[in-house]
This record gives sequence, C-alpha cells and structure tokens, in this order.
Amino acid sequence: MVRYSILLASIVVLSLFSTTKVHAENWADKMFAETSHDFRTVGRGTKCEFHFELTNKYEEDVHIAAVRSSCGCTSPSITKDTLKTHETGAVVATFNTSSFIGQKSATITVVFDKPFYAETQLKVSGFIRTDITFDPPEVAFGEFASGDAPEREIVITHTGNSNWRINDVRSHCESLQVRLSAPELSPGIVRYRMRVTMKDSMEEGEIHERLTLISNDRAFPTTEMDISGRVRSAISVSPAAVNLGSKPADAVIEKRLIVKGDEPFEIKDIVCSDQRFEFEIPVGRKKVQFVKVRFEGNGTAGDIAQKIRIVTDLPGDKSASCIVTGTLSATQ
Repeated sequence: MVRYSILLASIVVLSLFSTTKVHAENWADKMFAETSHDFRTVGRGTKCEFHFELTNKYEEDVHIAAVRSSCGCTSPSITKDTLKTHETGAVVATFNTSSFIGQKSATITVVFDKPFYAETQLKVSGFIRTDITFDPPEVAFGEFASGDAPEREIVITHTGNSNWRINDVRSHCESLQVRLSAPELSPGIVRYRMRVTMKDSMEEGEIHERLTLISNDRAFPTTEMDISGRVRSAISVSPAAVNLGSKPADAVIEKRLIVKGDEPFEIKDIVCSDQRFEFEIPVGRKKVQFVKVRFEGNGTAGDIAQKIRIVTDLPGDKSASCIVTGTLSATQ
C-alpha cells in the first residue's frame, strides 16, 4: 500500500510538471500572428526586415527578457520589451544581406520572463544573390500625412548578363503604383530606374510591404524588395490604451483623453458599447481637444475590455480609437 501511494504521488507530480511545461511553452506562442518567414530571393545589400507581430492576450504584463539568433545572417530586435494587456509589439528580423550570400536560414529565440518563463522560436530563411543591387537599398517613404502621395525612385542594377530583363513588378498592396523605365544597357550591365508612388488611398499606420520583380532569369525568376513607411493619422487619441486598474464593482472612475488633429476639427460623436461610460464632449473646432471620461460601476463584477471611438467632422468622418481595460471585483 505504501509503495502504491508513493507511485501514485510520483505520477501526479510528473503529470502536473508536464502540463505546466506545455502551458508555459504554448502561452507565448499564441501571441504571435506568424512564427516563420521566407524572404525568398533578395539582392545583395538590400534592406530586408520582417516584423513578427505579437499581441498580449492576457491580463498580466508580458515582458521580453531577450532575443537571440542562431545565425549571424539574421539580427533580431524588439519594438518594445513590455506589453500590457491588449498591447501589440513586434520582434524584428533583419536579414544581413551585406555580409552574407547564398541560401541562409536562422532560428530566433524569444525569451519571456513575465508573467512566467517561456520561449518562442521564430524561423527565417532566404537566398541572397550577388548580381542584383538596389540604390537605395529599400523603398523608404518615411512618415507622411494621410492623403499624401509620396514618390520614390530606385535604381536596379544587374551585372553579368546583358540579356537580363524585368518582365513585371508585382505587389499585394493595391495602394502602390510602379513605373519602370526602359532598360539602360552597357557591356555586362542592365540598369532600370523604378518610380514607386504611394497612393492617397493607403490606410493609416505602419507600412511593411514588398515588391516582387519578375525577370527572365530561369534560375531565379523573382527578386524581392522591401517597402517601409508610416501613414500618419489625421486624428489621434492619447493614451491609446487606458487601464482602469482593479476596482470595486461600484467604483466611479474619471479619466481624460487628448485628441489631436493635423487641422482644426470638431468632435461629432463618441461611440462605446458599454453604457457605464459617459463622455463630456468639448465644443468648437480646435487642433487639440480634451475629452472627459467617466465610468460608473453598477455593481457587476468582471473584466472590462472596451473600445472608445471618437468621430470628428474631418472629411470621411475621420475617427480615432483607444482601448479601455480593467477589472471590477465584487463589493463586500
């Protein structure tokens, strides 16, 4: 009987350890939208980055303690090390095309130490060819206002085969317009000038797109090129994430939001599906508006996760949103 009890206890301990280990491994993986990326074929010296986006789906803060790569061909970095509930960030994988050539791959290990220890592995790969270069090394639009249509010129140079030609340029982004010049030929060199225009229909936010060059090279028919930039919103709200903290279910909480625009605007409406929120809407047209937010609990305990959308009179009823989170506990 004693031996049976000891054996049963050992099985229970091992089972608990196994379950905890699986949970520790899975909770971090679930935050990532993607865990692998193929840069495909890229030119020597071309800037190649991929953002592995992650979102904190949990109530506790998530902290990234470290990131490391298994190969020098890829350098990892993070946009922020701490993510509060519902916040997003990214692990940025930079393919070192200036220092390496040929087929390369790497594993990026992301180490979390909060809310408890876990590791996630991200896979990257790609082929770096030496006969194609881009000047500048990426289509970088920088930051521009919503509704603008900036343009950039890229010089594409191929060496070693005077018969090399670009047959097409493709992108999954419908807001990009590409114009390619006729090829400039010299012994062993083919050069193109490519003008890339961002249409005014581009959505607000970060831009992480790429162009695919389709050539007559049977061995390497496609070559990729990165496009980066940021479309600045015509209207923004600060803070973008409001944490009410842990409060009694009948608590009354007041906050203030700052709403900014590129030009004077009036707030037409504030939309929130939770009737416990009330708003004091300012009057008049200004570039900066202050909105008072009042939350009055009705005794219902539970978590809060609400979006507040502020609608303005700017063209197209431009709006900005913020997320409000918190926890309400039952009153004694």
